[in-house]
Amino acid sequence: MRRWIYLGFSLLVFATQAGQLPLTVNQISLMLRAGYSSNSLTHELSTRHFADTVDETNEKVLVKAGASAELIAALKSGIYSLSPEKTAAVQQQIAAEEQRRAEQSEASRKSEAAYQARVMRERSAKPAPIGPDANFGTISEFLKGDLVQMHNGALSHVDDGALANKKLLAFYFSAQWCGPCRKFTPQLVDYYKRVASEHPEFEIVFYSRDRSLFAMEKYVREENMPWPAIDFSKLKEKEVLAKNAGSGIPSLVLVDSTGKVISSSYTGSQYVGPEKVLADLDAIFAGKASARLAAQ
Repeated sequence: MRRWIYLGFSLLVFATQAGQLPLTVNQISLMLRAGYSSNSLTHELSTRHFADTVDETNEKVLVKAGASAELIAALKSGIYSLSPEKTAAVQQQIAAEEQRRAEQSEASRKSEAAYQARVMRERSAKPAPIGPDANFGTISEFLKGDLVQMHNGALSHVDDGALANKKLLAFYFSAQWCGPCRKFTPQLVDYYKRVASEHPEFEIVFYSRDRSLFAMEKYVREENMPWPAIDFSKLKEKEVLAKNAGSGIPSLVLVDSTGKVISSSYTGSQYVGPEKVLADLDAIFAGKASARLAAQ
């Protein structure tokens, strides 16, 4: 019933936009199904007229739609009918308008389908590699001289070759002000302590989202982060590293030494969390990396 009401409303809009064109059998049928009475349609016909014929087929259409015998008889009598010439012209105008609307609808459908296809491609696309776009060679070269680590209660620069032999690097995007980050960081510290000695090819690098150097230092100190961090004063220069980190934290982005993304806390625009990256790391360490990871 709601569908017919909608069609009836659309018909009224069409009639208004078309300058109250004369009615046809199909339009009368739709209006009856939308709730118009035969008497109200008789009034409509007195002002808009009738541009159609009532043969056996059309009469069945009207009867099925609920037209009264009086309405059908009036339509058959021709008292509301236009001349044959005007009827033909109106029907051509209606057909042209219906064709135009059908073309607009098809164009809109194709546009929507193209948009949805593009969205699906973007969502299923692999994360873009960091290295080639940034044109910086390796991660080790890009971060040379810009890494710090907590030592005797203060951050100090680490050896320039600290990342030289690392094949897997997980950039950790986090901040002291972030509650979920403070909850996850101890888990990441425990994970790091468990795997670091067995896998010297792996390293975590902290990319602070804190609002000040003081906050970053406090966070690193309080959580006893055992991995290096990017110098707070150099973060802006290293923003290319964050392009696959998404908008939410905590976030992990696992890359190889050239910056090729292997795993991320985001799948397209969907946040799946840093635990997903740790699970991928475990699969790599166990020699059971999935086909998806191997293909990246």
